[in-house]
Amino acid sequence: MTDPLERFAERPSSRYGPRRAHARKPKKHRRLRRAVLVLLGVVVLAAGGTYGWAETRLDRDVDLGAYGDRPPAGEGTNYLIVGSDSRDGLSEDAVQDLRAGGGGGRRTDSMMLLHTGANGASLVSLPRDSWVTLPGRLDTTTGKTKRPEGDKLNAAFSYGGPELLVHTVEKNTGLRIDHYAEIGFAGFVNIVDAIGGVRMCLDRDIKDEKSGADLRKGCQTLNGKQALAFVRQRHQEREGDLGRSRNQQKLLSTLAHQAARPDTLLDPTQMGPAVRAGLDTLIVDEDMSLPDLSKMFRAVQSVSGGKGKRINVPVSGFGVPTSKGNVLKWDPERSARLFDDLRHDRPVRETDKSPR
Repeated sequence: MTDPLERFAERPSSRYGPRRAHARKPKKHRRLRRAVLVLLGVVVLAAGGTYGWAETRLDRDVDLGAYGDRPPAGEGTNYLIVGSDSRDGLSEDAVQDLRAGGGGGRRTDSMMLLHTGANGASLVSLPRDSWVTLPGRLDTTTGKTKRPEGDKLNAAFSYGGPELLVHTVEKNTGLRIDHYAEIGFAGFVNIVDAIGGVRMCLDRDIKDEKSGADLRKGCQTLNGKQALAFVRQRHQEREGDLGRSRNQQKLLSTLAHQAARPDTLLDPTQMGPAVRAGLDTLIVDEDMSLPDLSKMFRAVQSVSGGKGKRINVPVSGFGVPTSKGNVLKWDPERSARLFDDLRHDRPVRETDKSPR
């Protein structure tokens, strides 16, 4: 039997009076009803065409079970939503304009665990600087097996891509990840621009040279470039990566809420480009279907609508020095309680608290 580590390593509305007037109402209603039916028919046909087209565009490239040794399935559904720094679809000029260059390799800028079940949706941010245990794995650069080791959560993605990241999240939370969705810089920027921007209200000015964020206090509509800079900046956040995680949650749920507005959904000039923009850089797991993707989108949208919860994984300390740099450490008792509630699909007792 092939070792799962080795198997993974090989994968790179009359003149006769009122009566006559009353007699006309049913016809009017029939005409209206027919018009509505025709409209619905057009929408269904268009959706059917889009469905078939979109099915062929989904990049199902992630094997969730590549490493084996997975937690048992819990109740409800768990999605791991990742924003990566992939430059795919960006020209060299766009990379410079978006301040998306440098660093090399492939890394994550955001990671969120979305749980859906009988008690609604919970969107939990997993800060990239979280100190976790990376599972033992085959080092594809040396061919040697590495022992489990402490490192930042983001390192799992750098070392082994989506598969190792999923394996690491499962090992550190005890939750089985049912679906994975990842989008790169270009897809994020294009989706925001395709729906006409995202409306955000800021409680202060934000200026960050590294991400390119230059935003003023108050309510405003951010275009794709501004939205990307907003979710990437952390140097202006008092809690660093923890503050950035909150910003990412807020913008993602607001974006999903705005994309689901009737004036957007029924406008093909917006939805067509938005769908195309999203699919162009979207990477999902092998078993992800469009209905699954739609359920995920509606769940994120419900969080913005107040029918779900936004939570940061409970933290006992941030800026903690380690051999791998400053990190965030999860509160062992509170984080375990949170993940246990999610595993058993119970109402989440945890609130978004963090040390000050």
